Amino acid sequence: MSENFEVILRSITSFGLLLIVTRILGKQTISQMTIFDFVAAISLGAISANLSFNTSIKVHHMIIALVIYVIIIFMIALISLKSRKARKFLAGDPTIVIQNGKILEKNMNKMRYTLDYLNQQLREKDVFNIEEVLFAIVETNGTLTVLKKPQFRNVTRQDLMIPITPEINLPIELIMDREVIKENLEQNNLTESWLHLELKKRSLVQHDVLYAVLSGNGNMYVDTYENHIHSPIDKE
Repeated sequence: MSENFEVILRSITSFGLLLIVTRILGKQTISQMTIFDFVAAISLGAISANLSFNTSIKVHHMIIALVIYVIIIFMIALISLKSRKARKFLAGDPTIVIQNGKILEKNMNKMRYTLDYLNQQLREKDVFNIEEVLFAIVETNGTLTVLKKPQFRNVTRQDLMIPITPEINLPIELIMDREVIKENLEQNNLTESWLHLELKKRSLVQHDVLYAVLSGNGNMYVDTYENHIHSPIDKE
């Protein structure tokens, strides 16, 4: 086997294994990058990278190392679910950096968190004047949560005593790429016969439909492969 061909096979294997591992470990690896998640991601990435191009290391050794890391990460995640102390040790605690409008310098120094970075994160929250902030907390994944002082908060319908409109349901996807999404029909007590009847009202059949969705107000939006959008018809 030529070395180039071996690298190609290794890269495909590495990518596939990493994708499987990510699915097993869950979305928290991406969306909630705590210290533990960061270390886990770096370690898995390093193993996968070596599996791709380091031909001096046997493939099965790298796969064994990857499996061991996955087991360790998965077990630690389970322990964290059961134990608050374990979660605190692995992820840490949120840190208050502004309390009652006052910057807590000691807390910031412990994290090596600078005023420049605080101002940057405040701007990302659409806060350009630090005097508007009542509380600011650095979460365990590094994001900043901000509570403004009452006089700077957005006015709500409740503040203005405006009647709240009834909640609108989320849109329900019915057809995508000519395929009926049966799970959505079942979850919303809809039938395929009803769907086909609605399409018939628009002189369509399932094979014509690129995308069909039932909006929260009961109207159906249908887009065909000819790029002709049919006007919505109220759900009966």
